[in-house]
Amino acid sequence: MRSAATWGVASVISTFLLAAMLAPAALCQTPAAGAPAPPANTGSAPGGQATPGQTAPGQSDSAQPNSPDELPTAQAPSSDDQGSMFVFKKQVEEVVLHATVVDEQGHLITGLDKSAFSVTQNGTPEPITSFRREDVPVEIGIVVDNSGSMRDKRQQVNDAVLNLIRASNSQDQVFVVNFGQNPYLDQDFTSDVNLLQAALHQVSAKGSTALYDAIVASAAHLENNSLLSKKVLLVITDGQDNMSQETLQEASRKLQQANGPTLYAIGLLGSGLRGEGREALQHLASSTGGVAYFPDSLDQVDNITRTVAHDIRSQYILAYKPRNQNVKPQYQTLQVQAHAPGYGKLTVRTRSGYYPPEGNH
Repeated sequence: MRSAATWGVASVISTFLLAAMLAPAALCQTPAAGAPAPPANTGSAPGGQATPGQTAPGQSDSAQPNSPDELPTAQAPSSDDQGSMFVFKKQVEEVVLHATVVDEQGHLITGLDKSAFSVTQNGTPEPITSFRREDVPVEIGIVVDNSGSMRDKRQQVNDAVLNLIRASNSQDQVFVVNFGQNPYLDQDFTSDVNLLQAALHQVSAKGSTALYDAIVASAAHLENNSLLSKKVLLVITDGQDNMSQETLQEASRKLQQANGPTLYAIGLLGSGLRGEGREALQHLASSTGGVAYFPDSLDQVDNITRTVAHDIRSQYILAYKPRNQNVKPQYQTLQVQAHAPGYGKLTVRTRSGYYPPEGNH
């Protein structure tokens, strides 16, 4: 039986963060039948990952940029350091953007260089100080609707999600949240496909749809895990929110913190997914640089998840230091454009803005 405890409703963020930092095993992690029980809390996150404030195996915490004006670059593990993860080191004041570029036919464009891009913040051009176009490991939160209307859809959804995981970088760190009235963390960060498969089958398929609560809690969990800087949420639902304490505005603000996650959404056919619910998913996805998909049938979901995996692995990473480091703690609008000889009109998908960290003013 799954533990009765959940990521609280009235205090979903604070409860979630505290539990994530102090007791990973208490986060409603329920092993599937035959799966190993979670280890006792030793101060480390599941799978040997470093908790916030710790250092991953083989990773030095003393690496610093060569000079205050030089952004540190990504560091890949050396051949004799198999335990290290690719980490995009960053200074507090920089903004990191993950950008997907498509042409007028919607085809991914992956061969551009730094000179093709321009970034503006609040209408002011910002010089790009770091640029990469590599497949880097990602932290992914899989957030799946567990309400009653999903009962007949879950097997195909689970198969499609597993195909996404298999098509992703083998060093990705993935967690699974099943939600109905409350969100359950059924598997914390891991690269083990078998553990993720077991978590996806923790299905009760009953209750209401607290979508925004699940998104806020999952975004907080990503934020609290600092090993990898590239973060993604994949949300799958067939209904609109009807139970959350959090609002759409609060969920949107949580997602749009500086260097927050990219959200992809799949809205399945269902009587509960009306215009308002579709618009909410579209807003949450597009504002973070992701995409909301609304397939006509379940048979299309597998192709969608494979497309998402390819999208994630084909992104550019751009970083810049805002000219004004004393901006007010209000929403900062962003625009990224791409132009290159030999291409027609290019569209860049990335976040539309962010809220500066408190204390940056």
